[in-house]
Amino acid sequence: MLKRTVLAVALGVALAAAGVAAAAAVTQQSPRSLAASNATAGRVTLHKTKLGKVLATSSGRTLYLFMKDKNGRSACYGQCAGDWPPLMKKGTLRAGTGVKAKLLGTTKRKNGKRQVTYNHHPLYLYAGDTGAGQVSGQGLNFFGGKWYVLSAAGKAIKAAPPAGGGTTTYTVPTYP
Repeated sequence: MLKRTVLAVALGVALAAAGVAAAAAVTQQSPRSLAASNATAGRVTLHKTKLGKVLATSSGRTLYLFMKDKNGRSACYGQCAGDWPPLMKKGTLRAGTGVKAKLLGTTKRKNGKRQVTYNHHPLYLYAGDTGAGQVSGQGLNFFGGKWYVLSAAGKAIKAAPPAGGGTTTYTVPTYP
């Protein structure tokens, strides 16, 4: 009987410790893991930013194109996809007000999953943008190409980011 009680207490303590560790891991997500976990969409919208109205997720997270992408195919994998999570298709694609449904599409990634495209540009979020309307990734030159927000016409907006263009402290590591 004493063995069972000690075993039950030990099991209870172990489960409680595991629960605390899991809760801590969930509440301490990095910007990269938050962006990656939110990088799915069924609806693409327009959102007002300091650069004007740009493509965004339904929650207002700014979407970017990567100038290195060619022929509607993503060139962003590995570490690149960690910092610039691809927007993956979830359910039926829908165009929000001002977004042209005929420009929405998908492209197949190396893992066989479908990435959302607009005017044949694969779409990405930026891990440094932590909230709606932020454009901290605008004009950055990482992973062999520049990153730009998109207009409703599906064109890169190449305007320089405004001073104080974002309220983030996330720093993208420098790669050779």
